[in-house]
Amino acid sequence: MRRDGDPQDAAAELPEPPAAAREVFGDRLPDAIRYAGLLADVGVGRGLIGPREVPRLWERHLLNCAVLSEVVPEQVTVCDVGSGAGLPGIPLALVRPDLRITLLEPLLRRTNFLNEVVELLGLEEQVTVVRGRAEEVMNTFVPVHVVTARAVAPLDRLAGWGIPLLRPYGEMLALKGDTAEQELKGARAALAKLGVVRSSVLHVGAGLVHPLSTVVRAEVGESPGGVRFAAKRAKAARRGARSGRRSS
Repeated sequence: MRRDGDPQDAAAELPEPPAAAREVFGDRLPDAIRYAGLLADVGVGRGLIGPREVPRLWERHLLNCAVLSEVVPEQVTVCDVGSGAGLPGIPLALVRPDLRITLLEPLLRRTNFLNEVVELLGLEEQVTVVRGRAEEVMNTFVPVHVVTARAVAPLDRLAGWGIPLLRPYGEMLALKGDTAEQELKGARAALAKLGVVRSSVLHVGAGLVHPLSTVVRAEVGESPGGVRFAAKRAKAARRGARSGRRSS
């Protein structure tokens, strides 16, 4: 009898990569196939992805995340908040070797999986795995140009975690679903308090994914996280500098 959720059964249901995968991943398609295989096998076995997601792993997960690269600037640093099984961070790393990506994830079983994936795919020089919650590391985290997230939390709560990790004039790119416009409308006041100066809903992946991937973009000014957080971070930096002088 077939056991629902058996990783071997789930892995057997992994389809061949669609034609769009070659266009999106290019020379890194073999690595994308290895990653898909891990998700369908080890990922299911460890509860990182549901077995019912395996048949639609390429279209709904890997390609859906990889096309986010269309709106990520060149040569920037990225933090993937709540990375989970590595979505969107790992597909983004495969299609954009110019990026330096941190996968931020609080759960040990997930960070163990992410470290295994990074090593298997030879991404050690490009991708760093950090275990922790955004709200725990934000005072010491080196700010990045771009924060990404997918299926982590409602936009107002996600922004409270992700926006403070940004450099001045950075941006958060959150993969969302059909209710993105409504969610953004409801979160605009909270975003403004966090220093967001522009926000919009984008659709990416034309000709590659159907439906298109929906992205909420939130761009910050010179005070990511808001004025209060900027002052708090500056105070922490001064305290660290004084401590360093005393120890030298």
